[in-house]
Amino acid sequence: MKQGNEFTLNHFSLNGKIAIVTGAGTGLGSVFARALATAGATVIVADIDIETAQKTSISITDKGGVAVPTQVDVTSPDSVESLISFVVGKYQHIDILINNAGIASPAHRVADMPIEDWDRVNAVNTRGVFLCTRAVLPNMVKQNQGAIINIASVAALVGVDNNLSAVAANYSASKGAVASFTRQVAVEYGAQGIRCNAIAPGWHLGTELGKEALPMTEGALEAMIDKLESLTPLKRTGHPEELAGLAVYLASEASSFMTGQVIAHDGGWCSW
Repeated sequence: MKQGNEFTLNHFSLNGKIAIVTGAGTGLGSVFARALATAGATVIVADIDIETAQKTSISITDKGGVAVPTQVDVTSPDSVESLISFVVGKYQHIDILINNAGIASPAHRVADMPIEDWDRVNAVNTRGVFLCTRAVLPNMVKQNQGAIINIASVAALVGVDNNLSAVAANYSASKGAVASFTRQVAVEYGAQGIRCNAIAPGWHLGTELGKEALPMTEGALEAMIDKLESLTPLKRTGHPEELAGLAVYLASEASSFMTGQVIAHDGGWCSW
């Protein structure tokens, strides 16, 4: 929204925008991809698992949206560059990037954590965000505009008991790096009209979609959710779909003066 312009709901429109969402085949990535498409964007549904990317794309096109399923390994510079080259070659511009792809590992404490678990989680969660951002920046700089949204976590903002969830030091450290990286990109590229913000989701386990990333028995999962609800000021976990509006806001002109922010979407979890 340009300075002095009167606000209208059109400022939330993403018509004509080209968006890339990584890890968009399942979970929150699927929510983000569908939300951007609903707002009018053409969405590149990128995932290492092409079959899940195709499923998300079908869910978009069935409702009249535009989606292109694409395979990408965010840990591979060649794979990321191939994705960006494909998008620029087809559409000439990239307006929005959501760095959503991320993984976790068993919640070992630091002294017990396998080095391989540390490296594997950081390769996706931190290196992947760097590689994808690095790859889109030249095109965004050329057009003097762009919106980058990184997916951090409340684990980037506060410590989390290992016994409470799947969160461990490797995940927390990787998401903390994403938060810091977000602020640095905002400072470095603000003069080129590029905004970079992060969403730090809390516990979005209110649907089967939110639970799919947690390989736990039903009883253990329900006990964990009960504990999380008791520790959350709103006394419930979130629904993944509740993140959709925030993603559209950060991607759109409605947030034109917002950059470098890490926004907790957590039912008050970080407010204690």
